[in-house]
Amino acid sequence: MLFEHIGIIDENFEYQANQWVGVKDGRIAYIGAEAPADAAAYGETYDGTGRLLMPALVNAHAHAPMTLLRGYAENLPLQRWLSEKCWPFEGKLTPEDMYWGTVLSCAEMARYGVVSFSDMYYATPERAQAVTEAGMKANLCECEMYFEPKPFAEYPTCAKMADFAKRFHGAADGRIRIDYSIHAEYTSNPVTCADIAAAAKEAGLPIHLHLSETKSEHEECKQRHDGMTPLQYFESIGVLDVPLTAAHCVWVDDADIRIMVKRGVTAVNNPASNMKLGSGYAPVAKMLDAGVNVALGTDGMASNNNHDMFSDMYLMGLIYKGYANDPAIITPQQVLRAATRAGMLAQGRKDCGLVKEGFAADLCVLDVTGPQWCPMTDALYNVVFAGAGSDVVLTMCDGKVIYRDGDFATVDVERAKAEVSTRAARIIAEL
Repeated sequence: MLFEHIGIIDENFEYQANQWVGVKDGRIAYIGAEAPADAAAYGETYDGTGRLLMPALVNAHAHAPMTLLRGYAENLPLQRWLSEKCWPFEGKLTPEDMYWGTVLSCAEMARYGVVSFSDMYYATPERAQAVTEAGMKANLCECEMYFEPKPFAEYPTCAKMADFAKRFHGAADGRIRIDYSIHAEYTSNPVTCADIAAAAKEAGLPIHLHLSETKSEHEECKQRHDGMTPLQYFESIGVLDVPLTAAHCVWVDDADIRIMVKRGVTAVNNPASNMKLGSGYAPVAKMLDAGVNVALGTDGMASNNNHDMFSDMYLMGLIYKGYANDPAIITPQQVLRAATRAGMLAQGRKDCGLVKEGFAADLCVLDVTGPQWCPMTDALYNVVFAGAGSDVVLTMCDGKVIYRDGDFATVDVERAKAEVSTRAARIIAEL
């Protein structure tokens, strides 16, 4: 495809008007102010008038099958939300349920310009199938809770992870990647977690976990582990010896932030989920100022209710200004990087997340002709503060269109909706 006369957000997260962008063999092969000499070689020409092209979004912390819980677990703090609602519901889920939940999540994310997500849940083969069929990218980890202090090898998840790494890491032309997982400090133990860290290191794979999501989690960890915060505790048992994606990070302190920088930890901000569950506000500005790789995620649909990452970009760009009484605390460039490049780096996808020649053609196109886009005084501020997922008119992953003008090229969205509705109703009736 050759995009002509289109505005772009370039590799420096700056706006460039009236550009040509050529996609060939799954990659961005040309960017320029004039048509390429070999324009005919790119196939379809896309009229970019009234359109803006930007890197596709990355949902760096998700629980895709939890679309089945959308609207079910409401108005509860985290621990009651988990124990009274989520865990009983999840105990009724079948692998097929989780497949359909993931299918619907893929459709919803593609609709809103997302091409890749980091997913922590169960039924990894079924989730991998859904992502592969959707033509998207995902880092998948098998979530488990390790309450009994015994070697990781004695948990069935150990053998599962070795199998999944062999079968799925690098599958679907590299679109599927496998991570190891620890749900959280309060749902695990040091013996098993140390073994998981060693297994991940031996396999050369990252770890994805929840970190300091609530004040009680953070403070109770210190009581259990000689004053160590969750991050300090995980560092002490080797978890930070591999690339780590740490979701939430709401209650991390200054010492934690220094460790993040030193050890290359990615912090995933989940502003909608953290506010909805009353967990608090992550010190995002401090982390950014210190040099932490801060990515952006929706979390699951029981604590956010939608996969529209434009909503999360809006919140990230807005709430910290009010919280800190500082209107300049976070820039649109930082928000856009968190929603794109930072997430790809966390996933180990170094050649993704930018509109840059040679990079994977993971792109989304926005219709910027609506009244909320006028005037285009500053395109980046418009994207973050005026744009919405509904403005996305095209989503492309590795050069292949997966959503365009209301059509889902890879997902039967009506069947997915019907399956999820029926299965959610069945489970609720059983509870």
